[in-house]
Amino acid sequence: MWATLGIVIVAILIIMAEVPSLIKNKAKRELWVFSVLFVIGVGLSIARGLNVSIPNPLDVLIIVYKPLIDLLTSLLHS
Repeated sequence: MWATLGIVIVAILIIMAEVPSLIKNKAKRELWVFSVLFVIGVGLSIARGLNVSIPNPLDVLIIVYKPLIDLLTSLLHS
């Protein structure tokens, strides 16, 4: 609970520091990229603060490439 509140407070402070300059410079693309990455980062941080198990991105690559690795290994060891 306290971790989530702390993350939200820090996120609000970062938004207050960064977003006005992006709006002032009319940097719409940068604002969109900042917003998307920031929401993902804050969401993951809150999940970690609540002890939610977050899968490792490398696990997805292992699942995708494991059949190919097994095939190549079997071909090379034959």
